[in-house]
Amino acid sequence: MGWTFFRREAQAPVEQKASATGRVVAWGSSGRVAWSPRDTVSLTRTGFTGNPVGFRCVKLIAEAAAALPLVLQDASCRYEEHPILDLMARPNAAQGRAEFFEALYGQMLLSGNGYLEAVGDGGVPGELHVLRSDRMSIVPGADGWPVAYDYTVGGRKHRFDMTGHPDPICHIRSFHPQDDHYGLSPMQAAAVAVDVHNSASAWSKALLDNAARPSGAIVYKGVDGQGQLSPDQYDRLVGEMEMHHQGARNAGRPMLLEGGLDWKPMGFSPSDMEFQKTKEAAAREIALAFGVPPMLLGVPGDATYANYQEANRAFYRLTVLPLATRVAASVGYWLSGFAGASVELRPDQDQVPALAAERDQQWKRVGEASFLTDPEKRRLLGLPPLEPS
Repeated sequence: MGWTFFRREAQAPVEQKASATGRVVAWGSSGRVAWSPRDTVSLTRTGFTGNPVGFRCVKLIAEAAAALPLVLQDASCRYEEHPILDLMARPNAAQGRAEFFEALYGQMLLSGNGYLEAVGDGGVPGELHVLRSDRMSIVPGADGWPVAYDYTVGGRKHRFDMTGHPDPICHIRSFHPQDDHYGLSPMQAAAVAVDVHNSASAWSKALLDNAARPSGAIVYKGVDGQGQLSPDQYDRLVGEMEMHHQGARNAGRPMLLEGGLDWKPMGFSPSDMEFQKTKEAAAREIALAFGVPPMLLGVPGDATYANYQEANRAFYRLTVLPLATRVAASVGYWLSGFAGASVELRPDQDQVPALAAERDQQWKRVGEASFLTDPEKRRLLGLPPLEPS
């Protein structure tokens, strides 16, 4: 519970030693907004592990994209069996396909960068590993292109040489208009909204700790209408109020005031009443930055889509599929260098339940086009040509 204490006369200040630069620092930071740091580690802590909206956005996108089935094909056929498909099914001993791609998508959503390491002696790698983006740094060459990647853990550094072929590291990055080497993550774009949402949650928590009521004031006028509390009386009063009237367990507890003390409650201001709306608006901005319809997160006040099914279809069409397609294409092109043949890795849209209605309409429309030949129809549907019998 918070209180304001009013006294007739201020106590004489006690002389203390102070820093010579303290006045300058205090003046320079007075009234400024306190934003959280914008590095990857800090954003992950405040926007993912410390914010339920950011956590759910990242998990929702990463899990949905990782669950998409993958198909491998080249210009002549679609493969049912291939070393790359075996590698995708079990990238390493500790992760299956879903866990592996969830970690990769999570790194991209939190940092804007995804790094894969290939492990093997030759040919298709025996294992693939997702490397943490906050530990990786690019070593640019004289022409600006990366010639190596440094991975730093606990003071130890390992350098991946990128001058040979094939590359040991696959770097997938989001678009960044002002950086030539690193990507821009949705978490960075949502950083301001994350700070607002976290501050609103902290304010709500403080209000609950304060017996769910606003601050009040204890006014001391003295027994005869004038006077002031001694330092010992003031400290004892503050201690008793914190011990007996602060916290949820003391909510509604009657207050016993001695002579000369009067309690003046303070009501909610209009700005306090709008605080919850500010928190909901910040939640919608976080969801907007990640491309997740607020309806899927249970955030009130959003009526963009008529129902949950439309919101889910838009989520897959506008957010999940573009991300999964770009990542799968990059991984497929990278692994083609190890396999020695050009192959294409992409999500299988035919097996996405949320897009079943759209896919049925497309198949029906293409199938009824009598002016198209069968090879043209297969090409329009993204299928390879039929093998000659």
